[in-house]
Amino acid sequence: MRAMILLPLLLLAACGDRKDEQSGVVTNIVDQASPGSNQASEDENAIRTVEPASDIPPSQPVGPIIPASVQGRWTGLDESCADRAADLKLTITPTSLVFLESEGRATRISHGPDGRIGIDAAFTGEGQSWKRKLELRPSAGGRELIVIDDGRAVTRKRCG
Repeated sequence: MRAMILLPLLLLAACGDRKDEQSGVVTNIVDQASPGSNQASEDENAIRTVEPASDIPPSQPVGPIIPASVQGRWTGLDESCADRAADLKLTITPTSLVFLESEGRATRISHGPDGRIGIDAAFTGEGQSWKRKLELRPSAGGRELIVIDDGRAVTRKRCG
């Protein structure tokens, strides 16, 4: 029984003593580079500092842009701005209206009298998609926003 356990160990030990000598195999490529090979000089691999490009314009959204005066976070008058699950939560980005359970991508924006903003948007949410026209009426001070959707008006306050 001991012979069965020791036999594999003896075979492994015998293999370890044998030197593998294969002709033509280079084991250390750096030390054994062929004469006349093209090696890059240190100057070619050096790190250099360059001036940043100043003529690249900042990234801008493509398509209709919602005015900056109404962009930001909004919530219902009686809701807390800290409540991330508030029913009337609304985030307005340059290109979309993000409600609690839906998002509308602006497809057309028009400007009306008294600072009113008309937004045609393609909405998605809860596995459905639809198109809707909204009207935004910011207050004179910009702290409140009336959102009119299908004849219903909801007033929200600005957060932050």
